[in-house]
Parts: sequence; C-alpha cells; structure tokens
Amino acid sequence: MRLRLLMRCLRAACPATSPITAPGFGRAFATGGAGALPDYEMLELVLFRAIPRQDVKPLARLLLDTFGDFNRVITAAPARLALVKGVGEAVITELKIVEAAAQRMMRARVMNRPVLSSWDALLDYCHTTMAHRETEQFRILFLDRKNVLIADEEQAKGTVDHVPVYPREVVKRALELNASALILVHNHPSGDPTPSDADISMTHQVQEAAQRAAKRAARLKDNPPRES
Repeated sequence: MRLRLLMRCLRAACPATSPITAPGFGRAFATGGAGALPDYEMLELVLFRAIPRQDVKPLARLLLDTFGDFNRVITAAPARLALVKGVGEAVITELKIVEAAAQRMMRARVMNRPVLSSWDALLDYCHTTMAHRETEQFRILFLDRKNVLIADEEQAKGTVDHVPVYPREVVKRALELNASALILVHNHPSGDPTPSDADISMTHQVQEAAQRAAKRAARLKDNPPRES
C-alpha cells in the first residue's frame, strides 16, 4: 500500500542566535507555529542549527528541488543526502534528529493502546515511519487479546520492488511476544498502492502459518505431554 507521510506536532526549539528571531520570519513561527511557514522556511530553521551564522536559504532550496518537499528531505536516506552539495555530517544528523523525533511522538500515541480506539493515530504512525522510504519495508504490529498494541517491529527491508518475508519467522516472533493478533504493514515506493500477487500470496502464507501454530497450541493445551 502506498503511504503518504504526515508529519504532525513538530516544533523547533532554536537558540537565540537562530533566524527564528529575525523580523517576520521568527514572528510567523512564534505566533502561527510550523503551519505558518512554507517548506523552505521551516527547512531553513532546521538547517541553521547545523550551519549557524550562514545563509542556509540556497541549501534549503537545493534540498527541496532534489527531494520534493520538507517531508521527503527529512526522511531521505543519509547516503542520498550526502550527495547534495553543501550537506555534511552535521546537516544529516540534524535532519535525522527531526525525523526520529517525529516518529517517536507518533509511536507514543499508539503503543500500549487499543488499536480500534486509536486507528487514525496508528495510520499516521505508519505514514510517518514508512511513507517516503525508497525501498520496500515490512513491519509487524503485534496485538494482545484486548487488541492493544504491544510491539511494533521492522521484520525485513528489501529493494525498490521486493521485500523478503518469512512466515515462520513472523509466527515465531508472535509466539515469543505472546501476541494474539497481527497487523502486517508494507509500503510501495513505486507509488502504486495496488497489492501485487506476491503481496497477497505472502499475506495468505502468514495467515496459514499463524492458523497452524494456533491449532498446535490448542492440541498441546488439550493434550499436554505426559511426564516420564
């Protein structure tokens, strides 16, 4: 499924020497928050923390021209960011801090909460963590008997159009966590949200493996092994 990245609740805290104190530019952020700034100005605030006392507007424009928008800049792979002229380790670190903060805030909204009552927040979290990845990723959300999210794990990374999934490993991990239900999450970097035949087949394989494991567990419960 194709996911669009939604980044919410982001706020930047800048030192007194940052452009946030500049007339107009800083006032707009202080009074209206991030929503009052266009992408390039929001990106400038982030970049200035990594490159203080320099005009970062050209670099902000270059990054937006290269990746498309603020969200794609923040989530771009470090290796791709490093190819942009003017981007060094400090800039990459600052961008990745913003990305990590966004993901952590979204994750806090869904962990240890019933999925049905926080479904929109769960989708937002998936969008934030997976939407603009350039390769396919397979994540598993593990739920307990009350449909509370107890774990969220990246099970595999792949290429631009394929990610390997091993049903036995999925079920094994579910048993280790004592999970009662699973939500499988998968992205398509191509932009086409249509599930492929391989996606559908993989989902059925995981479902069948989980059903077999549940039947084995039920048999063991009804007929526990006798002690010798």
